[in-house]
Parts: sequence; C-alpha cells; structure tokens
Amino acid sequence: MAAVWIDNEPATSPLSREAKIERETHKLEKRLCRQVGQAIAQFNMIEEGDRVMVCLSGGKDSYGLLDILLKLQQRAPVRFDLVAVNLDQKQPGFPEHILPEYLKALGIPFHIEEQDTYSIVKDKIPEGKTMCSLCSRLRRGILYRVADELGATKIALGHHRDDMLQTFFLNMFFGGKLKGMPPKLVSDDGRHVVIRPLAFVAERDLVRWAEHRAFPIIPCTLCGSQENLQRKQVGAMLREWKKKNPGRLETMANALQNVVPSHLGDGTLFDFAGLKATGVADVDGDKAFDAEEFGTPPALPGLSVVKL
Repeated sequence: MAAVWIDNEPATSPLSREAKIERETHKLEKRLCRQVGQAIAQFNMIEEGDRVMVCLSGGKDSYGLLDILLKLQQRAPVRFDLVAVNLDQKQPGFPEHILPEYLKALGIPFHIEEQDTYSIVKDKIPEGKTMCSLCSRLRRGILYRVADELGATKIALGHHRDDMLQTFFLNMFFGGKLKGMPPKLVSDDGRHVVIRPLAFVAERDLVRWAEHRAFPIIPCTLCGSQENLQRKQVGAMLREWKKKNPGRLETMANALQNVVPSHLGDGTLFDFAGLKATGVADVDGDKAFDAEEFGTPPALPGLSVVKL
C-alpha cells in the first residue's frame, strides 16, 4: 500500500510528523491568543494602566492563562502589568517550591500568600463532607485582601468556556436558576473587578497547550476532598453531547450571549403582567402556534468548530 505523502515526504517520516506537530501547535497558539484577545476586547476586561493579578493555582488552566496573557502583553494596544499570586493553603504534601521556581524562571513579579485554611476547613467540615464551599469562601476573602495590598485593579481567574457551561447547567439542574459564570463581574465586596479571559477557550485546547508547554502541574487532590459529584456529572453530560453532536458546546456558549427575556418567564426582567395587544406587528415576536425552526447559529467570536 502506498504511503501518504505530505510536503513531498512520506507520512511515516519522523521529520514530517514533527513538522505536522509544529504546525498544529502554532495553530493552537494563534487560536488561544485570538480567543483570549477577543474576550478581553469584547468585555473590556483590561484597560490602560491596569495591574492584573493572575490567580495561579498550579493547574493547567491558570498556567495557560498566565502564559497567554504574557504573550498578549507584548502586542496589546494598551499597557498593563501582570503579577502572579498563589495561595499556599498548607495542604499536606503541597510542593511549595514548584511555583516560586517556575515564576522566578519566567522573570515576572509574583507573590506567594501562605495561609493555613486547610486546618480551618478540616476543623469545621465533618469527615466525608466536601470542603470546597468553605475553602472557596476563605480563599476568595484572602485573595481580595492580597489584591488590595498589591494594588491590583483586576483579578484574573482561569475559568474556561467549559467551566462556564457546567456552571450554567449546575444552576439550572440543582439550583433552579438560569445563572452562569460571567466573563466579568464586580466582586461580592464591591471593591474588585474579576475577569475570566479564557471565557471563549475550550478546555481541550488548554490540555493540549499544557502538554506542549510542559507546565509543572500541581494536583488538585491534595486536600483529600472528593470532586464535586454534581459538577462531575454535568461535565460528563457535556462531553457526551460533544461526542455525539460536534459543535453543540459552541452553540450553547453562543446562547449565553443571546438571551431573550420576553421568551423566558422572569417577571423582573420582562413585564408579562402588563403585556397587552398593541395591534402592531412584532417581527421578532413569538409564532405561538408554529413549530420552532432552528437555523445555523452565528459563530461566537473565537469559537469556531475545529477538528483536531
């Protein structure tokens, strides 16, 4: 059987494989930078003179966020500074040397905040119960304080598109709310702007980028807490949908930016009680007795379906 040729070399040639990997990696880098740049521009996440505090946990997402922001910093139309912050919560076995060594090698400003929240959580949460909720509240308060001390004007988190979709379905299935994870918000203390520049980025791309960059990943299971079972179930559901219907996650992500309050049921967002016939045709109104017709949705910026 004849070999398949690429650029005048057989596909079995090591050189051609390396060239293909390099080409795909270059495409991945361009896609990541484009998607993060589009999210920043669309939601006005970073402005002239901002000092952005990047929360670095040691996982693939926050490593990827910092890495991409460093690339964009060199070509952005506005000037901004970055400072990486890690909260060392004193979990048993936490490799406290990894992040300082990595950040020193990068040559960027960083701060390691040491707070023994692990002992507090273990004392307050009964054995066998998930520690994530209390841990998250403690961590949030500490990071807000550190942001003040460092003079940060924005706090950047590493949540990606798939995290946002999972949160939306978690709130709908288990919380009875149509509520997601916004790309930009004001913190609950009213003093900080929190941004999620990875809002348009698919998790699978961050996995591939982490492998390419060989980030020194720190496992997220050091606290011994079980993974949130409900989030795990929703994540599995989304992966199955994606497998059976390629492009579905992109469509759902697009839907989060195309909300029609008049076609939901929240009376605080639309005056259903005061709604009356006006005698004027509404071209966008509900065709109450007609079957729904769903065409191809417009692509969300940076979220084209890419077969890898």
